[in-house]
Amino acid sequence: QVELVESGGGLVQSGASLTLSCANRGRPLDSGRPFNLHAVAWFRQAPGKERELVATISYSNQITHYSDSVRGRASISRDNSKNTVDLQMSNLQPEDTAVYYCGLGTTTIVLKPDAVKYWGQGTQVTVSS
Repeated sequence: QVELVESGGGLVQSGASLTLSCANRGRPLDSGRPFNLHAVAWFRQAPGKERELVATISYSNQITHYSDSVRGRASISRDNSKNTVDLQMSNLQPEDTAVYYCGLGTTTIVLKPDAVKYWGQGTQVTVSS
């Protein structure tokens, strides 16, 4: 089965930086396309809140989009030769505390959770003040 693995989460202090990584370590995707032809997005979900988009990148690597809450503090990139997508975040604040998920979609770009075809299991990011 498809296995998307997120890594890089942890407990950090306010103002710190983190890089989250998403990799496909399972069987080939059953969508018929390789990893590098899927749009990838990072979402996050805090306790009691809905899952929200953080950043997204098209399969072509030409389009990126960030939520207002992280714009200017986050950078999403992908290495299609390694089937990985990274999310670099700086100046982390307590409100960034959440479980971060990567998701793959077959549309040009993923902007909403319902456009995600494959989800990772999530990685916890906790920012202390």
